[in-house]
Amino acid sequence: MKHLTRFFLLIAATVLTVKPAFSQIKIKPVIAVLNIESKGLPLDAQQMGNITRMELEKLDTFSVLDKYDVQAIAEKKQLITAGCYGKTCLVQIGTAIGAEYMLTGSAELYGQTIVITYRLIDVAKDRILTSQVMEFLNLPLEMQQMSGIAIRKMFGYPNDPDLVTRLTKKFNYESATTNPAVDRLNLQGPRLGFTLPFGEIADVTTRSRSQGGYDLSPFMFQFGYQFEVQYLNEGKFQALFEFLPMITGLEQQIFLPSLTFLNGFRNNVNGLEIAFGPSVSFASYANVATVNGDIITENDYNTNPTKYNTTPKPEFQSKLDRRGTSRLSSALVIAVGRTIKSGKLNIPINVWSTFPTREGFRVGISVGYNSKR
Repeated sequence: MKHLTRFFLLIAATVLTVKPAFSQIKIKPVIAVLNIESKGLPLDAQQMGNITRMELEKLDTFSVLDKYDVQAIAEKKQLITAGCYGKTCLVQIGTAIGAEYMLTGSAELYGQTIVITYRLIDVAKDRILTSQVMEFLNLPLEMQQMSGIAIRKMFGYPNDPDLVTRLTKKFNYESATTNPAVDRLNLQGPRLGFTLPFGEIADVTTRSRSQGGYDLSPFMFQFGYQFEVQYLNEGKFQALFEFLPMITGLEQQIFLPSLTFLNGFRNNVNGLEIAFGPSVSFASYANVATVNGDIITENDYNTNPTKYNTTPKPEFQSKLDRRGTSRLSSALVIAVGRTIKSGKLNIPINVWSTFPTREGFRVGISVGYNSKR
């Protein structure tokens, strides 16, 4: 008798535990999606319907009828689902297949804009509950993303604002989304600007020619061209290599070529960027010393030592000097900038500086332009 009592108590406890659990299970409303009309796009109506059905299922809000179940019921009851996009037709089919709601709509290309429209129909009340219309850029490879954004917005779910911007804003900065087949970034183009030296570089630039200088203004004009190669373009950022051949000083009748190699990062949302890397150019160096207030070269001293009447021999050091031998010189450059957009025109503005060395450093600003391809 004691064992029988325990058995009934166990059954009662099980029933009391399971019943609340079942009562908490939420019964989802049943919804069906047939074909979504498609015009001017690579996806047909059936494929658009499949994508829409998939995005609806991701919400986990409805019990989405399987397309094969809908097809089987429609064939059994001799219902025609092809070309059924209107409310009257959809209500009839929804009633026959046991759906509480029907989702219909269209995706159509207008010029350079893809317009996606969705309508939610209440089958029992024979009326359209709500609708959603969204315009996107002409990016047919992103149709699933577009469909998902429209579906989520229709039912009050948040979307990724960066993704929405990339798919809807015509003059948004380029990314892998807006240019999936393009490897070269869009800011490649001419560069114009000015540079200003400091330290020994500035001293040699402004010093008289008799003292081994160039007797020039330190403020010099530059022009060249920026080449870019993208190696990463995801999310908010682009990573790229930049190659800039530049010419400096033509307005002062000198020719100073340079090559700069930069590794940079650019923000796709606001156009901010930072880059760093080496720069190489030619510079003249000579062994020089200061004697009686004059800067002389070691070659001049050896040619006529009695002229300078110094004891002991001056200590000569290799320094920048116009009278010396030209050789390659390097510097490390860091640059920051931002791109301004005006319609299809891109205007990158960059401020840069070389890292200080014993010879000094240089700062500069450059402005470029190009048109979005």
